[in-house]
Amino acid sequence: MSTNNDRLRTWTEQRMIQIPQLFFQFYKELNIEDDEALIVMHLLAFHMEGNDFPTPNDLMNRLTMPGNDITSRLQRLMQKGFLEITSDVDANGKLYEKYSVYPLWERIMQMIEMKEHQKSAASLRQEEGEIFRLFEEEMGRLLSPLELEKIGSWLDEDKHSPALIKEALKEAVFAGKLSIRYIDRILLEWKKKNIATPQAAQKQSEQFREKQTFNRPPVRTMQQETQSTNKVPFYNWLEERE
Repeated sequence: MSTNNDRLRTWTEQRMIQIPQLFFQFYKELNIEDDEALIVMHLLAFHMEGNDFPTPNDLMNRLTMPGNDITSRLQRLMQKGFLEITSDVDANGKLYEKYSVYPLWERIMQMIEMKEHQKSAASLRQEEGEIFRLFEEEMGRLLSPLELEKIGSWLDEDKHSPALIKEALKEAVFAGKLSIRYIDRILLEWKKKNIATPQAAQKQSEQFREKQTFNRPPVRTMQQETQSTNKVPFYNWLEERE
């Protein structure tokens, strides 16, 4: 967040930001009135022209508002925390004042981040809900209260991602041992091995199966060869030893 703020301040001070589309999108949500938004746009226009501290008379020359209304709206923008008066020193060492709309950009950035967080949280809730549906689909029945609680603990307490839980479910289906206890053991072993992504889990399982296939004893008959070829080794998580 600090890096974004520093970059934003540099852009505004170096006049790299013109009237932004984001302002039009968010000023209503920020409770900025239309006449206040018009004042902001004119301040930005003056800023681009090199005038960082236009007087009410300067603004009145471009607006149809009376001077008193312009002044009151400037004060209202400052009271709301969208506008501030700052001081700076010019090339000759002379102190001068200027309007800064940086607080407004900062509030817009915060709103964008908040919306992104809300969107991400909603997506996560949807993905977690999909986990319960997927378990019921694979098991062919409704989950018991204890099973629901256990899956919830994987998400809330153990902080397993929905994607990793799906991978553990796939592993259990592949092994033909579809039970909450078996899946819990898979997740426990993955946690011990610091496996936190589906990709890492898949790699670990593939390595195990390749090793099992390589170490499998030779068969003696064609029938045994066929049976052995069709049988895919799986990792028996419940029998794992430290």
